[in-house]
Amino acid sequence: MITGIAHVNITVPEGTLGHAEAFYGKTLGLQRVAVPVLQKDSLAWFDITPKGQQIHVAFGANELHSSRHICFRIESPEALVELQKRIWDHHIIGDAASPKEADKPGEEDSGMLVELTVFLHLLNLK
Repeated sequence: MITGIAHVNITVPEGTLGHAEAFYGKTLGLQRVAVPVLQKDSLAWFDITPKGQQIHVAFGANELHSSRHICFRIESPEALVELQKRIWDHHIIGDAASPKEADKPGEEDSGMLVELTVFLHLLNLK
């Protein structure tokens, strides 16, 4: 039976694997791992956990306002806030690798604020 997720595949525009490295590797802190040699210029893989869960990045169509997303389990409310700040800071830089949209930390309509509230309720902290 199913025991977890091996990987999630996301798509980015052709030629932007370096941008994926900047966001998933540097901003989110995921470790990039080797891909098959023949696909090194068209794929990027990142470990989410030491147990083999991964994000696979491949070339393909991408829609800015898509409802598709990845939802990571974060170790603590403090880590969630720190990660939200890192994503926001990367968004503000505005370079080619920056997220095109991001929730501003602490804003009332922030999706992260909603998820943090739900998370705190699950932990019975709020």
